[in-house]
Amino acid sequence: MHNRKPLKPYRKKLRHHGTTAEAYLWTHLQQKKLEGRKFRRQHSVLNFIVDFYCAEEKLVIELDGLYHMNPTNEEKDAARTRKLEELNLKVVRFENRSVFDNLEWVLEEIKRNFRSDGPPRLRSRGSTPP
Repeated sequence: MHNRKPLKPYRKKLRHHGTTAEAYLWTHLQQKKLEGRKFRRQHSVLNFIVDFYCAEEKLVIELDGLYHMNPTNEEKDAARTRKLEELNLKVVRFENRSVFDNLEWVLEEIKRNFRSDGPPRLRSRGSTPP
């Protein structure tokens, strides 16, 4: 269901030719920068390639540019979202412009959609729980 081998060339192409908004948001999601969550970029689920995916949270992040802003593509996006939600995945969409104009809000909205409290925090020896 995830990262099907036949889609690998497409995922790779999308990673190398992504939008500026995707690249910018990725700098804030990669390497577990957002609350310790691991995100994958251009991850495939079934035959869909999503912009960002966090397996721990079952969270899909999609960035929509002008291509998505017409009735035909909006309907395709809605059908895609329904199919992903049938797999118990949460899909959150943002306009590309929001990533540049209001990044802090975008990151807060992503965190607001986390299901868990996150990865366990490591404590040094002898420390007591808070």
